Amino acid sequence: MKTVGVIGGSGLYAIEGLSDVEEISMETPFGAPSDVVVSGMLDDTRLLFIPRHGRGHRFTPSEVPYRANIWALKKLGASWCVSLSAVGSLKEEIVPGDVVIIDQFIDRTKGRPSTFFGNGIVGHVPFGQPISPVLAGILETASREAGAKVHVGGTYVCMEGPAFSTRAESFLYRSCGASVIGMTNLPEAKLAREAEIAYATIALATDYDCWHTGHDDVSVDAVIAIMKQNVALAKRIVAIAASRVPETPDPLESGAAQFAVMTAADRIPAERLEALQPIIGKYFS
Repeated sequence: MKTVGVIGGSGLYAIEGLSDVEEISMETPFGAPSDVVVSGMLDDTRLLFIPRHGRGHRFTPSEVPYRANIWALKKLGASWCVSLSAVGSLKEEIVPGDVVIIDQFIDRTKGRPSTFFGNGIVGHVPFGQPISPVLAGILETASREAGAKVHVGGTYVCMEGPAFSTRAESFLYRSCGASVIGMTNLPEAKLAREAEIAYATIALATDYDCWHTGHDDVSVDAVIAIMKQNVALAKRIVAIAASRVPETPDPLESGAAQFAVMTAADRIPAERLEALQPIIGKYFS
């Protein structure tokens, strides 16, 4: 069955219109996911929905259990993952309310667990092209059909948070040519690559961060006002895109972890292989 994971960002805590809905409570080797995983059918596609911050928005960006979320999606059969993320715009032309289909990241997080490897098993996956071009293309088309103004390509700066940027930081990121800034898509995208899940982001601009002299500095109330509009848009995009995801996995992701492990097989602790069974188990059967 074609299975697509959907990770909801700020303001998006549920997906309507699903049939055969089931709430799945899980424990993983990396703790519990952000919330129950909502499984349901959207036409011929199974969706697995996780609200990134938990229902009621309980987790800061640094507290989100990213490993548990991606592990759960993989265990439940997801081979594709759509990330819905509220972001600040770093470019004049990206107006609050616009959609950006990003293709690169700059990681400015600090100390977040960003890999399934470690504790006796060492692995390195390629990450030069962090976004699935197949899924990104589907999301671009779906966004336009949903009525969004869409910007294709661009770099997402992932900061630690939870405070918003200083003005100096905002100007620094603009000087790097970055398009948007957020707090959550890394390590999410890295973990998805290790799990061989095709990953792409619908970045929903809510503000101009704090660099734009013609606008007030970013604030929660301003973000929420735009976010309410974006949530309805995001749901329309997902509904359109889900049926267009291919039955077969993205070639970019297929086998991404096959040659990642550098640790000799006889040196890998058995409990680590057991914990990573959904991630790399097929390569160590």
